[in-house]
Amino acid sequence: MDDYLSEKEQLAAIREWWREYGWYLAGGVVLGVAILFGMRQLQSYQDNEAELAASIYQELRLSIADDADAEVLTLLEELREEFPDSPYTDQAGMLAVIMHMQNQSTRQAIDTLRYTLDNTSDEHLAMIVRLRLVRLLVSADRFDEAITLLDSVDPGSFAARFSEIRGDIYYAENDTENSRRAYQEALNSQQSDLVDRNLIQMKLDDLAESITLTSDEEVLTEDTGR
Repeated sequence: MDDYLSEKEQLAAIREWWREYGWYLAGGVVLGVAILFGMRQLQSYQDNEAELAASIYQELRLSIADDADAEVLTLLEELREEFPDSPYTDQAGMLAVIMHMQNQSTRQAIDTLRYTLDNTSDEHLAMIVRLRLVRLLVSADRFDEAITLLDSVDPGSFAARFSEIRGDIYYAENDTENSRRAYQEALNSQQSDLVDRNLIQMKLDDLAESITLTSDEEVLTEDTGR
C-alpha cells in the first residue's frame, strides 16, 4: 500500500478540514480586516477631530485679538463640550485667562484655571496651571487655598518653584521666618536652575533687612519708653 495519500484522498482531507476549521480561518481574516479598518477609521476620526479643534482654537485666538470677549467664551465652551481631551482646549483656556486678566476679572481667571487644572490630561501643563492659579489666589489674598493647592501634589521637578511661591505666600502673611526658610529651600533645591536665583536672593536680602529694621524699631521703642 502506498505510504502517501492519493490526490483524491488529499482533496477529501482538505475538504473535511475546511468543513471543520475553515470558518475559524475565515472569521480570523474578517476580524483582522475589521480591526485594520477600525484603526484606519479611528486615525481618520482623530485627525478630523484635531483639525476641527484647531479650527475653533484659531477662531478663538482671532476673537481675542479683536476683543470679542463674548465670542471667546462661546468658542471656549464649544471646545470644552466637543473636544474635552484636546490640547487645543487646554490652550484655549490659557488664552481666556489672559483675556480675563486684561479685563481685571481675577475671579473669572481663577475659575478658568481651575477648570483646566481639573480637566487637562497633560501633567506638565497641570503643574504650570497650578502655579499660575496659586499666584492668582495669593493676589486675591486667598492664602489658605493657595497653600492647599501646593500641598495637594508632589512638586517633582517643580520643587524649587513651589518653594519660591511658598516664600511669597508666607511673606504676604508677614511670616518672615517661614518665608526665609522657603526661599532658602528654593535656592538649595536640585531644580534651582529652573528659578531666578538672583531674584530669590534679593527676596532673602529684603527679608533680612526687614528683620533688622524691625529689631531696631523694637529697641528704639524700648529706649523711648524708659
